[in-house]
Amino acid sequence: MSAFENAETAFVSTTQEVDWASVYDELLPKVYHYFCLRVGNRIEAEDLAASTFERAWRDRERYRKDLGGFTNWLFGIARHVLVDHYRKNQREKPFSHEIRVEESIQPLEEEAIHKEGFEHIVRVLATLPEREREIFSLKFGAQFTNRAIAKITKLTESNVGTILHRLVSRMREQMEDEK
Repeated sequence: MSAFENAETAFVSTTQEVDWASVYDELLPKVYHYFCLRVGNRIEAEDLAASTFERAWRDRERYRKDLGGFTNWLFGIARHVLVDHYRKNQREKPFSHEIRVEESIQPLEEEAIHKEGFEHIVRVLATLPEREREIFSLKFGAQFTNRAIAKITKLTESNVGTILHRLVSRMREQMEDEK
């Protein structure tokens, strides 16, 4: 059983009661990183992640275990929050190129390297089609397996793997060309 499947059983008991503390601890970093890669702004990502959990809590009675996994349900909400965010801000491009890195206890040199790498990835992601940005964000932001991404996006697992392989190769080439 994969870590993804283990997480599903840990969140929801047989009586369909959700352990919200476990959900929050386990999935908040994944939802946050998903939004970081989607909007390219950490402050906005924090707000969108909070909105996702708020909406999930508010709509908790709508979750049905028999229709799918809890993580997929939560990320469905995250995707709707993202669409609402784009509509509200009437953006044509889903990235804010103004990247804000929160204060950390990392040495300044490490923080600068991290920020530069994140900005570079965001610039390359901004040039990609929507479907590829979504798959990339689910894989590297939310850290989903190809199987989980396939369930969320309604693609085959093989198709997800192929798209990711081609995408990563193309992104590497673009990033090397920019150097």
